[in-house]
Amino acid sequence: MITGPVFGTFTDAYLAVLREIYDQPSYSTVTRAKTAMEIPNASFTIQDPIARTPYLAARRANIVFNHAEALWYLSGRDDLDMIAHYAPRLHGLSENGTTLTGTAYGPRLFGSSPPDGRAQFDRVLALLRDDPDTKRATMLIMRPDELTDPANPDVACTLGLQFMLRAGRLHASAYMRGNDAMIGLYGDTFAFTFIQEFAARLLGVEVGTYAHHVGSMHINTLDLAKAERILAEPPPPHFAHAAMPTTTGWADIRNVLSWEERLRRDQLAFTPDAAHLDPYWTQVIALFEVHRQLTHDPNRPVTPEALALLRPGQRWLVEQRWPDRMPIGVTP
Repeated sequence: MITGPVFGTFTDAYLAVLREIYDQPSYSTVTRAKTAMEIPNASFTIQDPIARTPYLAARRANIVFNHAEALWYLSGRDDLDMIAHYAPRLHGLSENGTTLTGTAYGPRLFGSSPPDGRAQFDRVLALLRDDPDTKRATMLIMRPDELTDPANPDVACTLGLQFMLRAGRLHASAYMRGNDAMIGLYGDTFAFTFIQEFAARLLGVEVGTYAHHVGSMHINTLDLAKAERILAEPPPPHFAHAAMPTTTGWADIRNVLSWEERLRRDQLAFTPDAAHLDPYWTQVIALFEVHRQLTHDPNRPVTPEALALLRPGQRWLVEQRWPDRMPIGVTP
């Protein structure tokens, strides 16, 4: 076999990447004042991309941000107004204080572009419908002009995404120039497999494998202690992974985005009977309701009613991330 290692879920792949870098780094690098341990040319394949969420207590993942980022891409936006609400650190990557460039994959994947005014994503899906065996269903992300300014703080880490439709299953591959194994790998895999699953629903096919290829896979030395804690954990808990409804379409994404904005602006509270959506999307919106309470009611615990709307795995991640905001009697 000349392919890279194959893992059942992203949890298996994520832990294997952290272990490889922690135990056997190939290089120590210093880039933009950051020292990192690195392995070059890292690749892996996930058999079940829907199992995209590792349940690792020491990682303290922000599952709300993971969904917000995927939806931010799908919306074709590049503004800080939405995404920095969930990750304020992104303000540091913006040159003008209002938008992002390299980090904002949405306009490049889902925004209209010449010569026909369609999005790359739409062209690729049309190509797959017309020629299911095509090898051309590729979307480019990084642009050559991003390297013009050596001081550019926001150069895209992802070179491109590729879809291949084989035997009725939609496979996806991501190609990256570099990936922070502690932070970026987690969020990128979540977002890209989310987009893959959405594309499969639009095409009416099954979700295939997901492959991740990275020129420089690395852990910043400041994060090595956290990586050690993650690797020292007992086997993570198992939670069932929910799949997007087979009927999922753009109307669902627009509806969820509408709810996300209203909750982010604290214009209302969410109740499931108000959404009229499949339970899958209701549970996604419920994450934004939890975040609304975390943000706009900082002196109160999250209500048991809001937590009850989440899937067990989502709730577990919320409890790990914000343990001091859980109702009395709830312990992670």
